[in-house]
Amino acid sequence: MEAILNSFLLVAAAEMGDKTQLLAFILASRFRKPWVIFSGIFVATVFNHLLASAVGTWVSHVIPGNYIKWILASIFIVFAAWILLPDKEEGPESGSPFGAFMTTVITFFLAEMGDKTQLATVALAAKYQNVVLVTIGTTLGMLFSDGLAVFIGDKSIKKVPMRTVRIIASALFVIFGIAILIGY
Repeated sequence: MEAILNSFLLVAAAEMGDKTQLLAFILASRFRKPWVIFSGIFVATVFNHLLASAVGTWVSHVIPGNYIKWILASIFIVFAAWILLPDKEEGPESGSPFGAFMTTVITFFLAEMGDKTQLATVALAAKYQNVVLVTIGTTLGMLFSDGLAVFIGDKSIKKVPMRTVRIIASALFVIFGIAILIGY
């Protein structure tokens, strides 16, 4: 349960204000089919984070535990700084030959490649060494954050400043980095 909860919290916080959350908002605004967009996000995230979790678990078996601890703590602390930098709005090109679902699946899968939430998934899988639980947690975290963009979008951004969200997410990453170092 710890792997799911921590994966959920970390990715949900990291995704706030991320380019893929902005992409969710753009797709929802463009296609006006929130459940179709949400389903596409789900499919893309499961595949992307399953791949990332498998890589993270593999890395944890190849690199000795002492090194993993320092590498993971460093990654989380670097992510803390990275989160403070706002993402640029990226969206699909207009006139897509695919419908709303396939456009969402393809653009989300590609947008997540190398993204901080995908890399956080790799790190979480290396820490917990459980592909399934980490994928469940990170996918739920993505769906929570991106669901906000799809279903209530601009209403939520008006109430909580994005700068505040970034600071809270950054603090979570620092806490996770320190927790890894002290052996939690």
